[in-house]
Amino acid sequence: MLKISTAPHMNSPQTTRSIMRDVIIALLPAAAAAVLFFGVGALKVMVTAVAGCVVFEYLICRYLLKIPATTDNLSAVVTGLLLAFNLPSNMPAWIILIGCFVAVGIAKMAFGGLGKNVFNPALVGRVFLFISFPVQMTSWPKPEFLNFLNLDASTAATPLGILKHLDTGSSAAALSGSVQELPQYWQMLVGYTGGCLGEVSALALLAGFAYLLWRRIIGWHIPFFYIATVFLFNAVIWLSTGDIRAEPVMQILSGGLFLGAIFMATDYVTTPMTRNGQILFAVGCGLLTVIIRRYSVYPEGVSFAILIMNAFVPLIDRFCVPRVFGTRRN
Repeated sequence: MLKISTAPHMNSPQTTRSIMRDVIIALLPAAAAAVLFFGVGALKVMVTAVAGCVVFEYLICRYLLKIPATTDNLSAVVTGLLLAFNLPSNMPAWIILIGCFVAVGIAKMAFGGLGKNVFNPALVGRVFLFISFPVQMTSWPKPEFLNFLNLDASTAATPLGILKHLDTGSSAAALSGSVQELPQYWQMLVGYTGGCLGEVSALALLAGFAYLLWRRIIGWHIPFFYIATVFLFNAVIWLSTGDIRAEPVMQILSGGLFLGAIFMATDYVTTPMTRNGQILFAVGCGLLTVIIRRYSVYPEGVSFAILIMNAFVPLIDRFCVPRVFGTRRN
């Protein structure tokens, strides 16, 4: 079939499948870190989520939409991995499958499939499970390095959970005791901290970020401005009030900020097309993350912040119009 479109015509060796393959490769260091610290449970969650997303997409394409299956482009695998990275390692399989159905069936295929969804599918699945199953979604196994079976794993509070419930009006002794429960920076970088699978190691996520930059799959603008906004906004609060809950380094290393900024806020479909629009999008995500973390009942705000900004993408694209190719700037 001869397809004719307006100039300029550009040819690229990249395909949807090759891009998704590179994203999967970039996620492998974090996946390995999750298995090293959370054991077989982490592997079970990832396998279940990937299999669930692939099966649901195949069934919806073949038997509901009556179109050729789109599972060969690997986007369902990426959705499954990202959904798994937003879940604890002890999540029951049946709950994971519900999240897979919501992510693929409602957030993706109901809009027409890849390229037409308004919201990030993995985050929609994560938020649905968080609201529907809050107990299971907030039971965090304590990481144990190389304890693959993790049979005697106990639950532990996440750093954001500790910060959220830190009473700055308590006595100095009580406040000091609560602060001592927080992990050190090196522990949060390496992986000795409780949370979702994708929160376990900031270094592993940064390794994936470096790979994506090297392969030119994503740009640096959204992750940099997202993380920088969270850091600067918390630094202002911390310096002006002395509130330890806003300690900026702890805030950027805690929770799913690196995972969201690198792998979900950079989604091609649900982010602005222009560089200025992407910067505005990233700053908005950062501000909303700090506001939700600090002033809402939830200790984490990355998922909600990205989904809210996803809804503003059409508006951002409308006002951040790129220069027409071949014309001069005014």
